[in-house]
Amino acid sequence: MAAESEKKSVVQECKLEADSELRFEIESKHEKVYLILKSGMAEVFGTELVKGKTYEFSSGAKVAVFTWQGCVLELKGKTDVHYVAKETPMVIYTNCHAALEKMRINAEKDNKKGPTTMIVGPMDVGKSTLCRILLNYAVRMSRRPIFVDLDVGQGQISIPGTIGALLIERPASIDEGFSQEAPLVYHFGNKTPSANTALFNMILTQLATTVKERIEVNKKTKMSGVIINTCGWIKGEGYKSLLHAATVFEVDVILVLDQERLYNELVRDIPNFVKVVLLPKSGGVVERSKSARSETRDQRIREYFYGSPKNSLYPHSFDLKWSEIKIYKIGAPALPDSCLPLGMKAEDHLTKLVQVTPNPGLLHHILTISFAEKDDDDMIKSHVAGFICVSNVDMERQTITVLSPQHKPIPNNFMLLSELQFMDSH
Repeated sequence: MAAESEKKSVVQECKLEADSELRFEIESKHEKVYLILKSGMAEVFGTELVKGKTYEFSSGAKVAVFTWQGCVLELKGKTDVHYVAKETPMVIYTNCHAALEKMRINAEKDNKKGPTTMIVGPMDVGKSTLCRILLNYAVRMSRRPIFVDLDVGQGQISIPGTIGALLIERPASIDEGFSQEAPLVYHFGNKTPSANTALFNMILTQLATTVKERIEVNKKTKMSGVIINTCGWIKGEGYKSLLHAATVFEVDVILVLDQERLYNELVRDIPNFVKVVLLPKSGGVVERSKSARSETRDQRIREYFYGSPKNSLYPHSFDLKWSEIKIYKIGAPALPDSCLPLGMKAEDHLTKLVQVTPNPGLLHHILTISFAEKDDDDMIKSHVAGFICVSNVDMERQTITVLSPQHKPIPNNFMLLSELQFMDSH
């Protein structure tokens, strides 16, 4: 592996041999780096680079450009780190894709469901990246897989604090990721499943049911299968949640990244007809600090309201009367057995809806607008219409001011309170 270069702002030409990878990171704010493929062929996480086209990357980008046959790349701007890696797991990942493609071909012959693949492992081992590579390769074979994201901490399909599914019809854009059209999203309202595992498992089951229904009505998607991204919580209740996800999604393949212990536990606990495969992580994977993860979460929420640098959005701000809306949070304090009538059991307080009276504590919180038509359990199992952020609470006028991607009226007056907050700096 070549030594890491000094940080400098010059135009550099990088010659890559076959089966090697140019990796670079940009940490500095307001920095931009431009990448151009001059000759040969190369790809970023499974999406092919177009020769001569300029790709722009900004702060926070961690990019790996891989080539099968060799290529020449031009890099302009300041990178914090860039180097060429000769050792890369891309060949192994491609073999995984080939095995999944074989399963899809067999599914087509037998008119059965294509492979459902779940990617698991601890935090920061490259699970999201491997999902992206496998999805891109599938789409390049004219498949239409469904991507399921169960990582409530980062959220690739919607904002953090949610889980969701997305039909993938074209490769991810190099700098913007997958097209976010018509995702199916469920509210969780926290950045870690451990905050309410009962609720997490409930909405996970609901998502699995809906995904299975959608697969049945679309033959191409049925044969293409599902690729599931999971969060890095793999011990105790987190491990039980992984087993629950594998059961409700009827998983065929589990890819374990960089964790032999988890691999051996899954081999022990998962039925034999499910293939469990241990894979190495890429040497380019970087461990993120708590503050970096928090910053990424903020960025995801900011993009929901304001768009990306290439595709700016202009959100609306308006007032809602307290009388016009109903806000609920999920989860009530547990009642001690001594407070219950004789012979009665405490109902599941973790998935109980509790109405919230608007108060100053709502400031900066995200509110999830539900598609539910009535304020009972349907709200928990209903998918999401969108999100608004509380920017002001007026106790005298009994109104809240909200930031919203669309103008009034909002799609529904039933809302769920999220623990996630967003400080609008615009």
